[in-house]
Amino acid sequence: LATVSLGLQGPLATQYLWDRLGAERGYSGPNASSPGCGNSSHAEEPLRQEVEALVSHWNLCINLGGFFVGLFSVTLFGPWSDSVGRRPALILPAVGMAVQAAIYLLVMYLQLHVAYFLLGRIVSGLLGDYNLILASCFAYVADTSDKRARTFRVAILEACLGIAGMLASIGGGQWRKAQGYINPFWLVLAASLAAALYAAFCLQESVKQQKPAKLFTLSHYKAVYRLYTAPEHLSSRRKLALYSLAFFLLVTVHFGTKDLFVLYELGSPLCWAADLIGYGSAASYLAYLSSLGGLRLLQLCLEDTWVAEMGLFSNISGLVVISLATTTPLMFTGYGILFLSMAATPVIRAKLSKLVSETEQGALFASVACVEGLCSLVATGVFNSLYPASLHFMKGFPFLFGAIILLIPAAIIGWIEIWDSNHDYSHFSDASLSPADG
Repeated sequence: LATVSLGLQGPLATQYLWDRLGAERGYSGPNASSPGCGNSSHAEEPLRQEVEALVSHWNLCINLGGFFVGLFSVTLFGPWSDSVGRRPALILPAVGMAVQAAIYLLVMYLQLHVAYFLLGRIVSGLLGDYNLILASCFAYVADTSDKRARTFRVAILEACLGIAGMLASIGGGQWRKAQGYINPFWLVLAASLAAALYAAFCLQESVKQQKPAKLFTLSHYKAVYRLYTAPEHLSSRRKLALYSLAFFLLVTVHFGTKDLFVLYELGSPLCWAADLIGYGSAASYLAYLSSLGGLRLLQLCLEDTWVAEMGLFSNISGLVVISLATTTPLMFTGYGILFLSMAATPVIRAKLSKLVSETEQGALFASVACVEGLCSLVATGVFNSLYPASLHFMKGFPFLFGAIILLIPAAIIGWIEIWDSNHDYSHFSDASLSPADG
């Protein structure tokens, strides 16, 4: 439900900023609802680029405000849910997303300044935002699954997110084309409220031993800190740090490029209308579902690590194609190559979860949520700043940049697997030689 809300809101908000800011600047060229911007006159080209840069900068400000606040609130609410249960940590962010949708509706109804979008984002961030919903859901899966099935269970959850996002994107694009922005945003509000009500009244609690706990205390942050500084698990700490770095880089590229897809598609030479933007967003969400099927099949013959490596190769290849896309078929080809791109994240989440004890799952996923919040912060700052700066020499450069960055997590994951294999082999050799030595 929360992903339906987010999947509708993201592309629609960007298109609204494009139309609104374009109208304020007197840009009379094609907008988000009319195709054919490749026919724009040379006189309009500088103005179109100005509107594109403005939308990118407003996205930067809005996302920075929300994610910076959310970075601290998620790590506060996450460990708190270990004591009081997961349900409060699901209700609060859903309510925050509903308040954000209500503020966005007011901006559209009353034609308020687009700066009020930032206010809605900050309110949602204070209550944990979408990142807290994700963290609580993954902690819920860890509470209710064993280690052997956890990778696939996490992948199923990510696939559910993809299906919801795909449906929202297809419906949102068509609905926006037919009726404008306001009616789809009423569904954004309704989906967020439905998520809050479902968590409050229908969802069973997964934390078996609940106990009251203070919310505003530094102990929640210390629980996350201790996870990485516990002296008794040196190799586990090293792997936690390396997997967290790989996860940070992977999700940063994912968030950063996803933020730019709509802008890239709106502008020349693609010049997509609202329905094509909806199909594009749906294609990007379809990768969640195709990655689930690919993960299940590849797990039959490969270790999880090599499945993750294949997912990263799919991601890198797809981003390179998208960076060079100048036609609609080539853009959708890039989306198609991304079919396995979401296989790496559930593998990393599951590997992180297996490195800590069952009583530390809440603190772990709070730290993962912290990393995700930081990912969003860095991705928004880097990619939304890089996009307008690179318009003059290569419009798709941010996607190429993302593909290059993904080489680092591929190297980290491969190195850990090789190191583990060599370590296990040396132990096996020592064990086989010890009787003869004796």
